[in-house]
Amino acid sequence: MPLVEDCVFCKIIRGEIPCSKLYEDDQILAFLDIAPFNNGHALIVPKDHHHSITTLPAEFHAKIMETACKVAVAQMRVLKAEGFNLVLNNGRCAGQEVPHVHLHVIPRFVDDQPIFKASKKKYDSIEEMQKTAENIRAKLSE
Repeated sequence: MPLVEDCVFCKIIRGEIPCSKLYEDDQILAFLDIAPFNNGHALIVPKDHHHSITTLPAEFHAKIMETACKVAVAQMRVLKAEGFNLVLNNGRCAGQEVPHVHLHVIPRFVDDQPIFKASKKKYDSIEEMQKTAENIRAKLSE
């Protein structure tokens, strides 16, 4: 899919906006986030413009994850991070601010504050949980 004129990540890919590049190949660009949760927080973006991971061609999925693993190892070694988060927000309600698929690779430290403070929910019953699983399985087999 062609790059979009007014997308900030497409502008970065085209070189119209500078970035602190970590890695680049013909499919992927990885760079530091300008508003990081921690120093070293990286974004991995496909060089094709897609709003959603669900419309991104499959050949990009593996490349994004492969790159994320390499970036995470480098972050941990350089920054002495104890762990990392991989976060892909898909859709505005999920926290996606830029409508271009991107995976966050966030180095984490023991004394960090949680990124998410989600409240966990419970199913009303085992039957409700099983029915939900059944409905999702049915949709997957379509």
